[in-house]
Amino acid sequence: MQHSGISAIDLMERAAQTCCQWLRDQHLVPGSFSIFCGKGNNGGDGLAIARMLIESGSKVTIYIPESKKKGTHEFEINFQRLQSISGNIIFVGSLTKLSPIAKEDIIIDALFGTGLHSPVDGISGSLIDHINSCRNNIISIDVPSGLYIDETSMGNKIVRATETISFQAGKLAFYVAENSEITGNITILDIGLLKDYASDNSEVFSEMDFPLLSNIYKPRKQFTHKGNYGFACIIAGGKGMMGAAVLATRACLKGGSGKVTCICPETGTVILQVSAPEAMVRSSGKNAIKVLPDLTAYNAIGIGPGLGIKDSHKKLLKQLFVTFTSPIVIDADALNVIAQDKSILSSIPANSILTPHPKEFDNLFGESANDFDRIAKARDIARECSIYIILKGHKTLIACPNGKAYFNSTGNAGMATGGSGDVLTGLLTSLLAQGYSSSEASMLGVYLHGVAGDICAEEMSQEAMIAGNIIDHFGDAFMIFN
Repeated sequence: MQHSGISAIDLMERAAQTCCQWLRDQHLVPGSFSIFCGKGNNGGDGLAIARMLIESGSKVTIYIPESKKKGTHEFEINFQRLQSISGNIIFVGSLTKLSPIAKEDIIIDALFGTGLHSPVDGISGSLIDHINSCRNNIISIDVPSGLYIDETSMGNKIVRATETISFQAGKLAFYVAENSEITGNITILDIGLLKDYASDNSEVFSEMDFPLLSNIYKPRKQFTHKGNYGFACIIAGGKGMMGAAVLATRACLKGGSGKVTCICPETGTVILQVSAPEAMVRSSGKNAIKVLPDLTAYNAIGIGPGLGIKDSHKKLLKQLFVTFTSPIVIDADALNVIAQDKSILSSIPANSILTPHPKEFDNLFGESANDFDRIAKARDIARECSIYIILKGHKTLIACPNGKAYFNSTGNAGMATGGSGDVLTGLLTSLLAQGYSSSEASMLGVYLHGVAGDICAEEMSQEAMIAGNIIDHFGDAFMIFN
């Protein structure tokens, strides 16, 4: 408001107009609405929306919890504006005075917004229970009432929204799995706030989007050869787990690296050379990798997919981290081996990229009480160890050594399939080999991995896609930059 030169009441009017336009676009106006408004500015939004819906010909009933507390200045202004056109305002002191909500009504929840930091109780808590007991579609404005923005809300009374309509930017609470059944479908509406201010460098959390990634992507130059795009090495595979090595190797190839070698046990040599003929293969050990060859020729290394969890691999990792001091992509069983001997953590080369899913992360760094604690822990460890942590999930988090964190905006539930993480390891290793920094490789790799998964889902459904399909659509993903 300070930077845009706009008053709170005018900004509220703009937000309400944008929200009503969204309702029209969904063909919900004119219609029948039950709108629940608290006495804060979120309630002021609800009152402004109610007034505009009435003016559009909709049938609207407004419910306000009774309390001695006076509403905010903006709430009172919108209440006066609403009174001039509607008398269908019900102050609720107890649920016994509340009539059942008509089946055809759309419920709009505007009880509490983003400033909440204590559990909802009293009549407002009872109203939340009442809303949740209805089978109507529920649209929450800004956030579902009762939801905290930057800490866990587990155990709280919270409106379980069908849709959440928020403004200008996502909220931290929208990016964690524990809130997914509360927020429903999330839509972020642009209400014309200054984007440069919103993306100020002081922001800790950011969402990765196309403009950010298009500035990172480096198109190929015409007069080049394979040596210009790096020599990547994948250390992966064990007896019965060669598929993981194949996926990581193929992803590394399709990610653009000039040359790729896979170091695997002897049992996997033929499998690799048939499945990925463009890659070179070096073997060590019969059923599990025993000793690492000279690694000085490689620009980047990825280790872990299908490796197996063996005591001998502790020595293998220690050897790798001492002899190869450039950033390394560390995934899957490599992470599980480190979890068994946490002293290895301190020897990981600076700016390496660790790619755990939540269970692997907890095995490495201890149990987390909730998603918010896990995010905070990932940021702390990334800073302390000078590493990048890619905490995989629907909204994958990238925690950086400088304290910043990025959430991914691409990908879908169809990518929750065996081998998807191995594909990401190969892609990240490929990007590092091509000269992208660890920060650039992490962001570009996670984003493109998700784009390829989204294209797969559109073509073959989320249920039918498998990890190899994601690799097959890397080309389509890279084409978004052309």
